[in-house]
Formats: sequence, structure tokens, C-alpha cells
Amino acid sequence: MNPSLSADNSKSSPRPGSGQRIPVGFATPTQFDVPIPRNEPERLAALRQFAVLDTPEEHAFNTITELAAHICGTPIAIISLMDAERQWFKAKVGLKAKETPRSVAFCAHAIMQNELFIVPDASHDPRFARNPLVTAEPEVRFYAGAPLVTRDQHVLGTLCVIDRVPRELTGAQEEALRKLSQQVVTILEMRRQIRELKTRLGEGAPPSECLAHTPPKPTKTLAP
Repeated sequence: MNPSLSADNSKSSPRPGSGQRIPVGFATPTQFDVPIPRNEPERLAALRQFAVLDTPEEHAFNTITELAAHICGTPIAIISLMDAERQWFKAKVGLKAKETPRSVAFCAHAIMQNELFIVPDASHDPRFARNPLVTAEPEVRFYAGAPLVTRDQHVLGTLCVIDRVPRELTGAQEEALRKLSQQVVTILEMRRQIRELKTRLGEGAPPSECLAHTPPKPTKTLAP
């Protein structure tokens, strides 16, 4: 079995609500073979605020990955969240793994920018040619990742599509992937604000004050 696809071989972070202190700091080159954002401590702290890591599958997110795979014509689509030492999959199509080590994650490169990150043929790209996800299952060739960018400009992960053959996306497919990634963030933002609203009401905050923090309106997605 490819160790990069085994959930047991990546170190998990403390679970939400565990009460454990979460280490936040810059990674050194010996920790990862991937680039690390300069705002990594803040990015990880923002990811924790959404309390989404290690939560069960949900229809809303599964539907988005299914749409992404259908629109882009790829066998694999994933909503990937980049944790400190792993990428964890909130939703996926065409893949059994629940997470992989961050050190082999294509998405670790994609979160370095706010635009689409596209690899037409990973086997010919020096950054990925020897990556175990390329040389063994799932034999990635094509990758396109749309970053999940919050309102505070933190990149939580990506909505990505993957194929086992080299290829490109059309302009319409690229735009659809962007819109679907925005929809993922909209759902996450809404749920976080609803959770915060419930907390504030539970602490006795006046309803008028709580209503000042209403969730954002959903982003419209492109039709396939």
C-alpha cells in the first residue's frame, strides 16, 4: 500500500474541542518538501475557527465535488483542507483516501496563491515528477486547484479536480471551478457565523446585537 494514501501515516492535529493546545508556527524545510505560506500561523488559526476538520461527510459539500468532477470531466474531485502536517478531505469523488501527508500534497502548492493552480502533466513537472501520488496510485497527471479563500484572505485549502491523463481545462471550466470554490467558502462562513450567533445568544447577548453579525449571502454558481 502506498504510505502517502494511508491515514495512519500522517500525523493528525488535536481534534476540535479536545482542549489540547494547538502548536502554531512556521515550518522549517526539514518538516515539509512543500512551500509554506508566510502567514501560516494565522492561516492555521483561521482554519481552526471553522471547526470543520475531521467532521463527517455532508451532502452540501459532496454535491459540490460531484459538480466539479462533472463540469471538468475528471474522475477525481476533492475539497481539501490544509492542516499543519496533512491535507484532509472534507468531500471527495473517485478517491478512497481520507487524507494524505502535507509533504506530498499538490494542494500545498495551490494554497500559495489566490488564483487557480494548474499542472497539465505532473509527470513532466520537476516539482511533482517523483511524487508518490504521481509514480503510484492514484497516478496523478493533471491537477487543477481553486483556492478556498476566506473574507480575511486566508487560504484554507482547495477545491481541486484530478485526472490520470495530461490535459487542460477550458475557460468555462476554470471559471466554474472558481465559482464552486467560492460556494464552499460561503457555506463554511455561514456555518461559522451561525455557530457564533448561537454562542452569543447562549451567553445572553441581546438579539439586536447578534443580528448585526448576519451570515453572507450565498454565491451563485455556474450551471454545467
